[in-house]
Amino acid sequence: MQQHTVTLEGETDWPGFRREAGAFLAHLVPPECVSWRTRRTPANERAAEGAVPATHSDPAGAGGMNPVVPRSFMSLCETVVLHEDPNRFALLYRLLWRLVHEPDLRHEPFDADRVRALHMAQAVRRDMQKMKSAVRFRAIDDGIAGEPLHAAWFEPAHHIVEAVAPFFVRRFTSMRWVILTPERSMRWNGQTLEFAAGAQREQAPRADAAATTWLVFCRSVFGPSQRRPATTVVMPAIAPG
Repeated sequence: MQQHTVTLEGETDWPGFRREAGAFLAHLVPPECVSWRTRRTPANERAAEGAVPATHSDPAGAGGMNPVVPRSFMSLCETVVLHEDPNRFALLYRLLWRLVHEPDLRHEPFDADRVRALHMAQAVRRDMQKMKSAVRFRAIDDGIAGEPLHAAWFEPAHHIVEAVAPFFVRRFTSMRWVILTPERSMRWNGQTLEFAAGAQREQAPRADAAATTWLVFCRSVFGPSQRRPATTVVMPAIAPG
């Protein structure tokens, strides 16, 4: 059968995975014929596959079906896609395929694929809880009178920054803050949540570093802070429970 390669938009592209997986499943494309990548996957690895890009409309070329899967599995997927394992998308599509073609799978709690996915989801949830409890802000003066900027550095084990962002918005709504991580950083000015690229681990200040050092570090990612503009809150698209 023809081999397909899917390049998702990002590490947490759950909508993209769901769309492509549904199309492949509907057209009976088995898991062994699909390779899953993200835009962060090194180009040499993508080239080594030698596979053609996937089409969005009709990956198998003909036929079709409308499978129904448990909502619990969809919730599991929303969490597992945040895991750092590069093979997570392949695992989830294989499980999806098996759920449709092996109806008894949902009654086998010790199936290796199911157990692996559940362990990955648990690891993601632990990492999210750790970030919620371990982040410590440092108040710094960034030149906006009466409104100190609170900055923090954290190194998550998984791709959880956007998913955990709503917690920090709710918890620290009234203050301005920046959380910088190696992969993804975010800034809240009281009304708008902004995301930016990750920061370099080697440049992260110690917790007791001078305020000026923290300010330079924050500005290296986001630039100078601004006063609160009249705009709506921008919230992440992925926020698993």
